[in-house]
Amino acid sequence: MTHLEKIRYKPISVKKILREMKDISEVMIDLAYSAALFNNADLAREVMELEERVDTLSYLLNMNAMIAARDAGDAEALISILTVAAATNEISDAAADIAKLVLLEIGIHPIVREAFRRIEEQLIRVVVKPGSKLVNKRIGDLDLAAQIGVDIIAIRRVKKWIIDPKDDEVIRENDVLIARGSPMGIEKLRAMAEGKEVVIEE
Repeated sequence: MTHLEKIRYKPISVKKILREMKDISEVMIDLAYSAALFNNADLAREVMELEERVDTLSYLLNMNAMIAARDAGDAEALISILTVAAATNEISDAAADIAKLVLLEIGIHPIVREAFRRIEEQLIRVVVKPGSKLVNKRIGDLDLAAQIGVDIIAIRRVKKWIIDPKDDEVIRENDVLIARGSPMGIEKLRAMAEGKEVVIEE
């Protein structure tokens, strides 16, 4: 891909890169299927953004692995890691293929989509608007899981992705939140992100 031409070597742990690739690919699968089931182009575009990140990480992993392999023993030890990385990259590509179906407006049958609308948990993509009560709040302090039944599984901050954010992660204005929860809960999160008042039932 053309964006790989701009990548420069960074000394990063091979295992750390692999862990990030794995985490991102898991989120991509959820996003891709939700994008297809609910015909959501915004979620599909996030999948394509994440695919670029996985491609970049794969490139960096290969560079770091080649530099780390000082002898045949090192090379043998790295083979298993590279095999897992290649499989993870294939999962990422498959998720992107699903997202492309949405962006090309090739959806699934409406009856199937309607059936999945009734599932207990769904994914949502929301942008945190100025004036939202989420701004400058730590995820742990918001306690969204207990309050509205929603978990934030990823945050996109401009081009940076934060997968499985920790409780001390502070939400910022214009963050893109990817969250999972009940249909009612995700609608409450959408309203909160847009700066609307939301009634939290005790």
